[in-house]
Amino acid sequence: MAEITDEKENARVSSRVGDLSLQGCYLEMANPFPEGTPVLVEIYTDTEFLEAHATVAYREPNAGMGVKFEEIQPYFATVLNQWLLQAKKSERRKPD
Repeated sequence: MAEITDEKENARVSSRVGDLSLQGCYLEMANPFPEGTPVLVEIYTDTEFLEAHATVAYREPNAGMGVKFEEIQPYFATVLNQWLLQAKKSERRKPD
């Protein structure tokens, strides 16, 4: 689950997260923001959350948008790294 805030308009929307990486992620939403929009991305799990300033890199109308992380505080970078390691471990456990 994610909350995305358009930093210029202060518009806030909820989204699902896909393709999370160190560089950014894909956010599923019906009305994605225009390319180049600065956003604040907050991603939540049951136990932790991550906050990052990002820029909309591309948009897919009625589907979602890809964002590029611009600034992540060291604590949140650690959280992101842990999530990615956990995802990698669970990928290895899946049978082919």
